[in-house]
Amino acid sequence: MVTELLLMAAVGQLPAFMAGCWNLVEGDHWTQECWMEPKAGIMLGASREGIAGELKSWEQLRVEQAADGSVVLLASPRGRPAVAFKASSSSATAVEFTNAAHDYPQRIRYELKGDKLEAEISLADGSKPVRWTYVRERP
Repeated sequence: MVTELLLMAAVGQLPAFMAGCWNLVEGDHWTQECWMEPKAGIMLGASREGIAGELKSWEQLRVEQAADGSVVLLASPRGRPAVAFKASSSSATAVEFTNAAHDYPQRIRYELKGDKLEAEISLADGSKPVRWTYVRERP
């Protein structure tokens, strides 16, 4: 019961554990995702992916606290209109955002595991997952 109350309270918090720049490199293929720390009810983020020196995709992101207190992730791939995903669960080290009306993805999940950030997109039921395991960028 106490755990459930803590989990419900955490849904209104911005996912500060995501702050920083995160990298995944597999051979020539690379992905980088960077998040600013929470400030004034918003976290700004950006992601880019490529092969060697060629950019394949990019995305502008933000996580913000809505007027009703809920937390929303807005994703704008390649500058297209942003799609909103509402936080459905959250803790100090994990957050899940969902939008069942969207074609794909319908679920976006981030989890801090030790010094790695795991990200996953999927359909709402968890099928058709795509996963990334990032390491924190060192200055």
